[in-house]
Amino acid sequence: MQSPWSRVQFDFSGLTVLVTGGTAGIGAGIAAAFHDAGATVAITGTRDSPDSYPDDLTRFRYLQYRADRRDDIDKIGNQLDSLDVLVNNAGGTGKQPEDFAASMQNNLIGTYYLSDRLHTLLAQSKLEGGASIVNISSFYAVFASVYYPGYGAAKAGLVHLTKTHAANWAPLGIRVNSLVVGSVESRMTAEYVTEEEVTAKLMERTPIARWGTPKDVAGAALFLSSPAAAYITGDSLAVDGGYCAIDRAWGSMADLSRE
Repeated sequence: MQSPWSRVQFDFSGLTVLVTGGTAGIGAGIAAAFHDAGATVAITGTRDSPDSYPDDLTRFRYLQYRADRRDDIDKIGNQLDSLDVLVNNAGGTGKQPEDFAASMQNNLIGTYYLSDRLHTLLAQSKLEGGASIVNISSFYAVFASVYYPGYGAAKAGLVHLTKTHAANWAPLGIRVNSLVVGSVESRMTAEYVTEEEVTAKLMERTPIARWGTPKDVAGAALFLSSPAAAYITGDSLAVDGGYCAIDRAWGSMADLSRE
């Protein structure tokens, strides 16, 4: 079967990409996209071995990483000889008050320290248009995250961190952008995808009335890391089917416009 990425003009041959949290879902989709575009791809996971994951990860280099372990960050920095693209995707959610600190650590603080550790390596990149950091944020950075306050706060912080790193590292030839991701099918959202009521409410406010896929996010990550985005830094690109572009009245107004 022909890869969908062979039909677009993204070529990362000879380049090195690191995708954190690349063992499943959005991270796996992004890792696969860069691999199909010719890059050498390393991914991170929290388990001791890639063999302990259900999917075949043999085409990627596997590095163990937990956002709450500073030693893991240093190990990654020591294990990489070169780096052209860093995709900060690793994270997690939690509903309880005691989960707040962990959400901040996994989604924001770990990203800060890993990016800081690797930015000197990225500064040596020969990628046309400059090295690229892509931070995976969420539409919960834009509006209230009622059930996941720590997750929403961390993702909002990540959007701000994106701008700060973009300003600081532009002189080094590093571009930093984020993707504000909406409702995407993955293992994390599997329980909601099958709930008709949840899906109906989401689709009522989503102009492109479907769940997103990891490939939708991967395409945006490829673009932001390519020479086509050489003049883009500090930006947050929504990959949400239009969810954040409208208000809650969209569903009824859309129905009226079709009459």
